[in-house]
Amino acid sequence: EVQLVESGGGLVQAGGSLTLSCAVSGFTFDDYGIGWFRQAPGKEREGVSCISNDLEIYYADSVKGRFTISSDNARNTVYLRMNSLKPEDTAVYYCAAPGRPRKTTLGSWALVYEYDYWGQGTQVTVSS
Repeated sequence: EVQLVESGGGLVQAGGSLTLSCAVSGFTFDDYGIGWFRQAPGKEREGVSCISNDLEIYYADSVKGRFTISSDNARNTVYLRMNSLKPEDTAVYYCAAPGRPRKTTLGSWALVYEYDYWGQGTQVTVSS
């Protein structure tokens, strides 16, 4: 059974940092790639970052230079280090994986429908 479990969310002041983890079971994530998404109240789910199965890394423009995605193959875990957090980063953060190995491109990595497996989400709240 495929499972993705996020952790590491919380309440932080603006300018602070958090590291989210996505623990993957049921498949080897580096065969598929992992994406991080977020959804704020009243807004659509949006792509934040992705590490593809050929180790390409993508970031949304809004987080470039502040967020870093990384992976630990031994732990089958993907991380999202978030620095210089802003109130507009407040959202529920999800990790997700496609249902099959696929070629990830700049035009596809942030498309919600490209992902078949989703975690339950972890809340990140940034206070001003």
